[in-house]
Amino acid sequence: MKELVSITNLTKMYGRNPALRGVNLSIPRGRIIGLLGPNGSGKSTLIKLMCGLLQPTAGSVLIDGFAPGVETKKRISYLPERTYLTSSRRISDLLDYFNDFYDNFDPKRALSMLDSLQIDKNAAMKSLSKGTKEKVQLVLVMSRDADLYILDEPIAGVDPAARDYILKTIISNYNENASILLSTHLISDIEAVLDDVIFIRDGQLLLYSSVEDIRSNYGKSIDGYFREVFAC
Repeated sequence: MKELVSITNLTKMYGRNPALRGVNLSIPRGRIIGLLGPNGSGKSTLIKLMCGLLQPTAGSVLIDGFAPGVETKKRISYLPERTYLTSSRRISDLLDYFNDFYDNFDPKRALSMLDSLQIDKNAAMKSLSKGTKEKVQLVLVMSRDADLYILDEPIAGVDPAARDYILKTIISNYNENASILLSTHLISDIEAVLDDVIFIRDGQLLLYSSVEDIRSNYGKSIDGYFREVFAC
């Protein structure tokens, strides 16, 4: 099976400042991968390049063999760090919008997730807390039958008690032939669901390894090894 994501010598400059420098990366199907690094490491730039929101200075990104564009937008379901949903609508309006806009959106799956999270589909977005708005956005993203889910800080805005439930929602509602790229600073909270991790610093790839290999080779948790590598 060919790689789902193939990144070759990817470089992004902002003026004279490099945000990414010669990144090479391949992501197969069927994996949950943590994209980990300190603030300013290049995580968000990498995500935006994969989603076609930025253009590379050099190198290439291929998603299922396609450069970022119309074809890849069908294949990627992207959860940005900041909510983009309008507060003037009800949740049911947003379900209709996603159903009209995305051929691979499953409204039944969305309603099931909303029900499991005890969120009323008829509620107005402006009446919801920040954390609940983020849950709604996650439900919409995970209700698409995508090949690649890119989730930028999906649990940062929710209370600790809800994080495990959110992670279970993510895991149980994606196609096992797809992959999830999950960027977060809450490493200890997500470690149990990860298959692989990517460490990135100063725009360069430091490590791409399975969680199992890190635990076996270094005798540490992912959070513990991250703290050692980044001295935090």
